[in-house]
Amino acid sequence: MTRLAILDRSLVRQGHSPSAALRETVRFARQAEELGYHRFWVSEHHSVPGVAGSAPTVLAAAVAAATDRIRVGTGGVMLPNHRPLVVAEQFGVLESLYPGRIDMGLGRSVGFTGGIRRALGHGKEDADAFGDRLAELLGFFTGEQDVHPGVHALPAEGLRPQPFVLAMGAGADVAAEHGLPLVIGGGGAKLRESVGRYRAAFRPSAWAARPYVMVAANVAVGESAERAALLQAPEAWATARSRTEGSFPPLEPAGAVMRLEMTARERALFEEARKGQIHGTDREVAMRLHDLVELTGADEVMVTMNTYDLEERLDSYRRLARLV
Repeated sequence: MTRLAILDRSLVRQGHSPSAALRETVRFARQAEELGYHRFWVSEHHSVPGVAGSAPTVLAAAVAAATDRIRVGTGGVMLPNHRPLVVAEQFGVLESLYPGRIDMGLGRSVGFTGGIRRALGHGKEDADAFGDRLAELLGFFTGEQDVHPGVHALPAEGLRPQPFVLAMGAGADVAAEHGLPLVIGGGGAKLRESVGRYRAAFRPSAWAARPYVMVAANVAVGESAERAALLQAPEAWATARSRTEGSFPPLEPAGAVMRLEMTARERALFEEARKGQIHGTDREVAMRLHDLVELTGADEVMVTMNTYDLEERLDSYRRLARLV
């Protein structure tokens, strides 16, 4: 088994506050470190009732302060939403405070709705400039950016947090062009094709001498396959709700979700959200992850799994850690 990382989105649980979700993320990071996970990343979402993680660099700072060894990063900072200078300065501060532990995961998504995009001051067209903004951001660390002559990102200049590109759409090609490690999800032939294209086009850089692939997957491990699958039901239902009502709600208990009388459309979306998830006993999950690594040649697997019961979530991650 390859290295394991965790992406935690600070999902809110029904009956609990967003503040509680953020505090739980920090506690979960300490537990992940004790279990031996290699990385712990947090995400960026705006104006989503069921997701508390809206300021990933701030939350990453809290996680890094509460841990000692685990690498800490973002999965990711959505670069179209921010000026590269500000992102460089933020990661420069993080790398200064926690040298050798900071990952800079970068994505090209923009706000989910027109209102959010207007509030952020950026539109869908900003995603098309992702490659240029990425080059500008990296240039602030090397001191070679020429978009704004005479401007320096301090304390970032000369520091080297590890950048990653989150592959959405053309993200794999951008990662290859800039010589950066890649984070990618999905499955099947499309995933294999994207990873193969990335490796073939990769240009060695000061940031990475060779291609590096981290595959993201939703993974649950339990004493039985049925129990493991149940853990993934709350997030799958919240995802289905977001596609019918336009808003991702707080997670409900798994038992309550399975007792719901869903409409045909809700049931179809619920099952769609569960496609591609990995769940089972220790042995079953080990075999599925082995197949995933064989398919992609992944250097690392980034795991995400959110459920209502935090003790059951921890048990799943504990079981998964034992597989490494």
